[in-house]
Amino acid sequence: MSGFHAACVQLTTGVDPASNLSRIKPLITDAAQNGASLIATPEMTGALDIRSGGTRRFATLESEDIVLAALRQQAAELNIWLLIGSLAIRMEDTDQFANRSYLIDPNGEIVTHYDKIHMFDVEVGDGQSYHESKSYRAGTQLGLASTPHGTFGLSICYDVRFPHLYRRLAQSGAQILTCPAAFTKVTGQAHWHVLLRARAIETGCYVIAPAQAGKHEDGRETFGHSLIISPWGEVLAEGKAEGEDIVMAEIDLSQVEKARGRIPSLTNDQNFE
Repeated sequence: MSGFHAACVQLTTGVDPASNLSRIKPLITDAAQNGASLIATPEMTGALDIRSGGTRRFATLESEDIVLAALRQQAAELNIWLLIGSLAIRMEDTDQFANRSYLIDPNGEIVTHYDKIHMFDVEVGDGQSYHESKSYRAGTQLGLASTPHGTFGLSICYDVRFPHLYRRLAQSGAQILTCPAAFTKVTGQAHWHVLLRARAIETGCYVIAPAQAGKHEDGRETFGHSLIISPWGEVLAEGKAEGEDIVMAEIDLSQVEKARGRIPSLTNDQNFE
């Protein structure tokens, strides 16, 4: 299999999905025109609003989500693979939402989706408290998809702090890990790079991590620095600290086998009590 180019589209998402969509689509088009055949957007691509009742104001059922519909159509028009980092999806059987990532094929079809497993319930020292589990229902299933570009393992943001998830994904065949995020500025400065590089090194996988960046309408400030990381832990591409950006790197799956051959930690893994 020959290599391909992957791109992260970095965003500063606001509170209105229609307005956000008008900014997202040109960036995706730009990345595709510059040679990316896989394009990834951040967590909460459609809208981001941490104020009281914010998610309830914009979240819809999957069948009614205008961002999902528009980006599926755009993927087909551009003939690209598209990872929609995540959308807030209203559930039919509960008052909670799903924080859901979608992998879309060049026909605009949903190949797989993944609901964020680990809820961000923390106080990080930036003047904000985050209680994701109040609004979102945690996922329970791995997100894996085999594609012509390799096997993808999906995750979202806070998941990156739980290495056993990535171990499971790699042992289940993943070669490319995706981690769309909206990291806070405080935690991003301390941990973003080291966590993502560690997940790549531990698994011998590429990591594609598109990020939210800068000051948002709802008052949140996110870290930016979208990353594409090699299976050896090298930063291949990095976004800026604030504002919209596009970063791109070549993905060559022979580097996955090379990294795993040099440090065979997946095959050397041992069970213990």
